[in-house]
Amino acid sequence: MLKPLTMSDGRSIPVQGFGVYQIPADQTADAVAHAIEAGYRHIDTAQAYFNEEAVGEGIRRSDIDRDQLFLTTKVWLDNYGEYATYESVKTSLDKLGTDYVDLMLLHQPFNDVYGAWRGLERAQKEGLIRSIGVSNFTPARVHDLGSFNSAYPVVNQIEINPFNQQTERVDQLQKHGVTVEAWAPFGEGRNGLFDNPVLTEIGKQYDKSVAQVVLRWLYQRGIVGLAKSVHAERIQQNIDIEDFRLTEEDMAAIAELDTGSSLFFDHEAVETVDFFTDLINQRR
Repeated sequence: MLKPLTMSDGRSIPVQGFGVYQIPADQTADAVAHAIEAGYRHIDTAQAYFNEEAVGEGIRRSDIDRDQLFLTTKVWLDNYGEYATYESVKTSLDKLGTDYVDLMLLHQPFNDVYGAWRGLERAQKEGLIRSIGVSNFTPARVHDLGSFNSAYPVVNQIEINPFNQQTERVDQLQKHGVTVEAWAPFGEGRNGLFDNPVLTEIGKQYDKSVAQVVLRWLYQRGIVGLAKSVHAERIQQNIDIEDFRLTEEDMAAIAELDTGSSLFFDHEAVETVDFFTDLINQRR
């Protein structure tokens, strides 16, 4: 197991996380149980994934002590606001079947962010959450939120993959003591990531898959990688990245793949705000 990182609140976070985004609820429990069996101790879900209950079931199947796991979930936009966020934390705990979560994030940087943050602060003070952070925030938004509230975000989970490396943002966040997590580190296979000649050639040098190369690349940048799969063999493979190290030349070659653009959303674009606003309205 790779050495965990220490967040700015003094708590440890495993650097290898298992994500469950887009895993159907009827497959999530098995996937989580396989991940824990493979050695994962960090499970990442969200209210908007609609599989918190299945995550809880997978954890119970594993028969592992709760204090051996690091469990993350996220507050969705339609639960923003101090009271709504606080109540949604309790709902998530009920669905997960746990008394607390190790980390809870604000999932998107829109809507009543300040009210939602105060809701997380209240839940943290009551012991329902150990650590609190954000997702998809720019460094400036993170710093603003932390500077004008009693708690500073300890984590920012953002899109990071070889084609969108976010180097400057990662540097700014880490400079302010914020632990960075990477969602969609494989870019969902977009831009032909799994067949990319640079990544495949590096993998051949170490007899490793492209996925393992990407996860090792994140680890060497001090970033928590969140891998996802429903296949037991790939789940095991993705966590096995301890026995090799990328050289400076490898890291430089991967750096050349950066396009500087998101494969998914530009969270600073007006159109993205409209997209999430419409999404919330459709669910009402």
